[in-house]
Amino acid sequence: LNTYRVEYAKELLRSNKCSLDKVPEKSGFTSRSAFYSAFSKIAGEFSQTLFFAMNMRDLCAQSITNMYNQF
Repeated sequence: LNTYRVEYAKELLRSNKCSLDKVPEKSGFTSRSAFYSAFSKIAGEFSQTLFFAMNMRDLCAQSITNMYNQF
């Protein structure tokens, strides 16, 4: 079942059909940690790209929030 979910998640990511933070939910996982675990086991090298993208997004969001809070 997780293999099917991960393949669907990869399709969502490739097609930009939903935002990164919605991919775990849209692909049938109940938590981000379960998604990360299954994705890294099944997708292998592709998972490095996903984790990089999600970390960059989180860092950008945090930077924007910090800048906003300074004003």
